Amino acid sequence: MGKKRIVKKEGGEGSNSGSSRSSKRKLDIGVLYVEATYNNTKVSLGDTSGNIVTWSSSGSLGFSGAKKGTPFDAAKVGELIGERGAAMGLKEVSVVVSGVGAGRESSIRAFATKGIHLSGIKDNTPVPHNGPRPPKARRI
Repeated sequence: MGKKRIVKKEGGEGSNSGSSRSSKRKLDIGVLYVEATYNNTKVSLGDTSGNIVTWSSSGSLGFSGAKKGTPFDAAKVGELIGERGAAMGLKEVSVVVSGVGAGRESSIRAFATKGIHLSGIKDNTPVPHNGPRPPKARRI
């Protein structure tokens, strides 16, 4: 199946080999997008112009099946994004929530525990105002 790659870590002076990813991007104010469906919870962090800087979801953390739609895994996703935002120097964030899943509130609460100020929460859940046309009446 091809050659195996061997990754060598260089322990040079001033390298960050012990820490996880270090972010080059500095961000003061951002927007946190939470999409909570019945089956999954996706959280993404963007800047004020709408560019996504980092994201994560319940499935990408290793949860599978019915466990992806629970408040517990949504809290884990919120904590992870909060840590990444704090590493970027994020101080204030406005939240946009969409969807009706169980992870709506718990992901925001877990994100807020990382010391980032929430300036506002906006619910952007789509609401049907008439729906599709009903089927024709059955003739027997």
